[in-house]
Amino acid sequence: MTMTDRPEAARRLPAEWEAHGCVMMAWPHAATDWNYMLDDAKQCFFNIISAIARNEKVLVVGPEPMDPKFMTALFEKGVLDNVVYVDVPTDDTWARDFGPITVEDADGTIRRLDFTFNGWGGKFEAGKDNSVNAALEGKGMLDAVCKVNMVLEGGSIESDGQGTLLTTSRCLLAPTRNPHLSKARVEEMLAKELGTDHILWLDHGALSGDDTDSHIDTLARLAPGDTIIYCGPGDENDTDHEELSAMRDEIRALRTREGNPFNLIELPLPSPVYDSDGMQLPATYANYLVAPGHIYMPVYDQPAKDKLAEQMLKIAYPDREIVTVDCRALIEQHGSLHCVTMQLPKY
Repeated sequence: MTMTDRPEAARRLPAEWEAHGCVMMAWPHAATDWNYMLDDAKQCFFNIISAIARNEKVLVVGPEPMDPKFMTALFEKGVLDNVVYVDVPTDDTWARDFGPITVEDADGTIRRLDFTFNGWGGKFEAGKDNSVNAALEGKGMLDAVCKVNMVLEGGSIESDGQGTLLTTSRCLLAPTRNPHLSKARVEEMLAKELGTDHILWLDHGALSGDDTDSHIDTLARLAPGDTIIYCGPGDENDTDHEELSAMRDEIRALRTREGNPFNLIELPLPSPVYDSDGMQLPATYANYLVAPGHIYMPVYDQPAKDKLAEQMLKIAYPDREIVTVDCRALIEQHGSLHCVTMQLPKY
């Protein structure tokens, strides 16, 4: 089904905190950029998969089987039945950005929108990743997959489930994404495909080492009760202080559809983390996954800040258990926990 022949039914993009029955991930393999640290990467992915599988199904894609030792460990944890592995070619592991974006039409019909993924504006090879959703549909693992002729990554948008969308201009308006679309046309496309009628744009906010052109899920997240949880600017000596301070000012000025200010919760900024070449890595607590009954939050072996971030998330989600996962391995490739997961509502 193409963008032009899809019915014009009113639709909505569910909020992440709504119920979902499956999380999609991609397994690291030797042909990915993880090759130089593959064992550490696999262990981190396994830790995330096993944590989620205690509570819901995990759909794992990749061209190589999961290592037997990890399959055994899943069995020993009693969660193996909740993990489904599908043989699908992949370039990399960032399922948030190439996985399907699920919308619900006014009549309750669920559609899996397959936007174009071009490797964050052509920075990296993406042909296999861009074909994952179609491959899953062909194998009967995804239904109602609808191709959309627009470049869009799942990590670039945040929804409250009621028509409000939070995003960044640096990403959605990047000339390497959809150079033929004006801001007004992008808004029209988002309204049509996602059902959004209240778009909040941030022009500031960037993390050192970020390859995504300021994905919103590294910076600020919508939460229940007209709440925005955002990455604080840290102290004045932090490299990203100026940009994150400007972003905080923008967030303070945002208004709900009714014209009210948002409730704001500030997350700490992790202390700088560097790779072996001295490059600062984009560590952020904003890159958490919301699931029914749980929040899966990345931590970086910074006990005081890790704990503070957990406490701040608990303010927004008092009814959910915070599950922390050490994601120091993930930020070596400039992403974190939310980046490697994509929830599939009503799977």
